[in-house]
Amino acid sequence: MSGNDSSRGSVTVIIPTLNGAFWLEDVFTMLAAQTLCPAEVLVVDSGSTDGTIAIARRYGARIVEIPREDFDHGATRSMAARMATTEILVFMTQDAVPADENALARLVAPLGKNRVAASYGRQLPRRDATVFGRHLRLFNYPAESHVFCFESRQRHGFKTIFISNSFAAYQRDVLLAQGCFDEHLLFGEDTLAVAKMLGNGYCVAYVSEAMVYHSHDYSIVQDCKRYFDIGAFHACQQEHLAAYGGPGGTGRAYVLSLLTMLIQDRKLHLLFEAILRVAGKFISYQLGKRYAWLPTSLARRLSMNSDWWTREA
Repeated sequence: MSGNDSSRGSVTVIIPTLNGAFWLEDVFTMLAAQTLCPAEVLVVDSGSTDGTIAIARRYGARIVEIPREDFDHGATRSMAARMATTEILVFMTQDAVPADENALARLVAPLGKNRVAASYGRQLPRRDATVFGRHLRLFNYPAESHVFCFESRQRHGFKTIFISNSFAAYQRDVLLAQGCFDEHLLFGEDTLAVAKMLGNGYCVAYVSEAMVYHSHDYSIVQDCKRYFDIGAFHACQQEHLAAYGGPGGTGRAYVLSLLTMLIQDRKLHLLFEAILRVAGKFISYQLGKRYAWLPTSLARRLSMNSDWWTREA
């Protein structure tokens, strides 16, 4: 990787990939333009059949290939964390494109200051995002930066442990000391890692000035499947998450924000779809929290990650 700064930073960028050729050219182009040049980009590929590996190789990435069935949200990222040799780890997804040349430098700037051991950046909606995809990103990633510590839970509740490994940085020594990311999770390895960090006296920084373009235009069915998984994750990890309350307050704020946005943008024709989406998310989340009562075959159909239920059965 080459960058604007002739010196290389003590940062490893880790990107799990699977058939990501559609986005990776843009991702690597912007990584090469960063003012903070990564010491290395480590790509962990789980069986791509498109041009993913060729693109990564052309940009000088270090490539590790694993069988598709071996991919695990926590274990795969933990493996990569242990393989890295730098002080700071930046995790990205294959479809998160840095918005400017300062994204990495701004993301890692708070680490090591005032007990901050992790940070995450702002995810902007893609230019062609639907109104629902755009709203979700603007709601979850506001323009104001913030630092959250364990004591922040009293005011911010579940928002205290919000983070996304689509664009997040960690102090490697702190992450390794707590065993990296948990394995065999449906998803949410990042949230669980931050919950443990905060419980151990560290803090997490939301850096709104560090930006990537990253959004999804989920259908109503896909939204429901994702929220089923969120509910199941919260139920599985209740022991670690209970100290931070529940997402109820955030959910109410989300509904009000969505309806306000539709009214302000004069998209009243989408109100019925919005109601369907909100109702579907709520019902799916509640079902996910009660996944233990459901037949595995039904949970598999309700989930966005059906393979996980097959492995766990």
